[in-house]
Amino acid sequence: MTASRVEAVFAVESSTALDEAQRRRLLEKVGPVVSAVAQDARSQARNRQLALERLAKKIAAGLAVPRRRRPTGPTRASRERRLEGKRRTGERKRARRRPTGEGD
Repeated sequence: MTASRVEAVFAVESSTALDEAQRRRLLEKVGPVVSAVAQDARSQARNRQLALERLAKKIAAGLAVPRRRRPTGPTRASRERRLEGKRRTGERKRARRRPTGEGD
């Protein structure tokens, strides 16, 4: 651990910057405390800046609402491939049958 190490901590539950929905979402995703550490640079000021940037990214990721997936239907090509396969299977089964018109 270096002397210029910085840890940025954000208490989710006691924050007044978040509304209730945001607070709930953050608590579910990242927990009651979000923290970020930086000890990359030799300067403590630079490490503070890096830690705050990392903290902001973690909070933004925790607050992000995932887009709802819209289910898509099968494409025209996949439907045609499926039907062509069914036709081939039917044709194969028809070819296995005893020929009609010939009495045993």
